[in-house]
Amino acid sequence: MRVHKLTFAALAVAASLSLTACQNDDDAAGQSDRPAASGEASANGGSGSGDSQQGGGEESAGENTGGQEAAAGGGSDSGSGSGGGGKVGKCRTDELEFKAIDSTIDGDPNGTVAVELTNGGGRECSISGYAGVDLKTASGTLSAERSGEPVVPGTLEDGESVAFGIQYPINDSGGSGVRVTGLVVTPPDETKSVTLDWPGAATLPVTDGTGSPVKVGPIGSAGQGG
Repeated sequence: MRVHKLTFAALAVAASLSLTACQNDDDAAGQSDRPAASGEASANGGSGSGDSQQGGGEESAGENTGGQEAAAGGGSDSGSGSGGGGKVGKCRTDELEFKAIDSTIDGDPNGTVAVELTNGGGRECSISGYAGVDLKTASGTLSAERSGEPVVPGTLEDGESVAFGIQYPINDSGGSGVRVTGLVVTPPDETKSVTLDWPGAATLPVTDGTGSPVKVGPIGSAGQGG
């Protein structure tokens, strides 16, 4: 009987240990399952938060881009608007009609030729400054010097005229002088020239370079050369 009692006692102890071990295993399994679920929830929450932030960032970037496009569009409209003004174009050689006349006044020490320019281009045009003037002579080309008078901007309506003056020394030396054969005029800001008959005195005095030069006044200065 003593042996049987010890055996039952041993079995009871073993059963108790086995039951305790099973309960510990179940508790451990339950605890390990709960952190795993919490981790998944945290990961999902973090991903959602990140997506939300990224989405917000993308929307913000989209709004900025739209603002920039709107600003760019406004700048473009403003630029095109400011550049749409009706600016008057320059008078071109082919649009002008030229006429040279003798305008010398008795008693003046120098002779004067006035060159008249008439706008025949069918549109308003602007003209100002100094025309290029060359006298064709038997001895070669003589370029006129600018008188130094101030330049006044001006415009010509279709059919309207303006003139400038050329002053030259009169040949009163009694000699044959230098014969003038033609007048070449180039309007301001143009490269195309026209050749006109010279209406002034037939000759210029022969000088050694110290005499009075041929001078041209600005547009609008007919008869008022330097």
